[in-house]
Amino acid sequence: MSLSTAVDPRTGSPVGPKTARRQRSSVTLPSWVPGTMGLLVVLAAWWVVGALNLVGRGAGGNVSAVPTPPEVLQQLAADGFSFYWRNASVTLAEAGIGFAVGNALAVATAGLVLLAPWLERLATQMAVITYCLPLIAIGPVIFAVAGPPLSGEPSMTAAVLAGLSVFFVTVVTTIQGLKAADPSGLDVIAVAGGSRFHQLVKVQLITAVPYIFTALKIAAPAAVLGAILGEFVGGVDSGLGPAMVSAQETLNVDRLWALALVAVLVAGAAYAVIALAGRFVAPWAGKET
Repeated sequence: MSLSTAVDPRTGSPVGPKTARRQRSSVTLPSWVPGTMGLLVVLAAWWVVGALNLVGRGAGGNVSAVPTPPEVLQQLAADGFSFYWRNASVTLAEAGIGFAVGNALAVATAGLVLLAPWLERLATQMAVITYCLPLIAIGPVIFAVAGPPLSGEPSMTAAVLAGLSVFFVTVVTTIQGLKAADPSGLDVIAVAGGSRFHQLVKVQLITAVPYIFTALKIAAPAAVLGAILGEFVGGVDSGLGPAMVSAQETLNVDRLWALALVAVLVAGAAYAVIALAGRFVAPWAGKET
């Protein structure tokens, strides 16, 4: 065998020229590189559109419809951290209530389906209904039932919409995770005299933990979005939603984009926190979960 012959590092056997070229051309990039590149592309496109004013003028006719990223950052600095934190904290409180209650009900529903399989069709239909409900349309209905919040309290309308936003994905994914349990483990519990409840707690729930955290990662930004939509009709004076409405009414386009950017960062931070928690709670899931 010549010195130039390529060798498969896994088997030690020589490989053909086509395989060698394919191995040399395949480069494994770190997992964060594609996301970072995508973010840079979005920022560059945003900057170009804002700088060249490609989408026309704003509602007032004298301001840019799309400010550039430096202009948005200048508005963030001018308003100060306290302004954005005061509004973001209200939205986070409402999203947190909806996230906790909605996901708790979803996991409980999935567990009930495993204990009583005949309820699966009903639970799935309920989840689909919550997913198909137009949140912006039922917001006024929920507000009419819940009423305006007391001074300093979060809006129940926003919390309910946040809960509705997370129920579907969590209940469907949890049911899938519970059904993915190893049958041999279930047989061991049954042979030992365990009930279906013991199978659920000792085998199926442990198997479903990575699935649950995958659903929670998706549900966290959805809860933030649901809370913002609820604030539009929730009768609150503070929050990202009312702040956006105020900026729109005063034609403060830079502040409107700054608030939107803060909402994106809050949703992204919620996703990252759940993803990090999932790595510690379910380390056996691996990177592919």
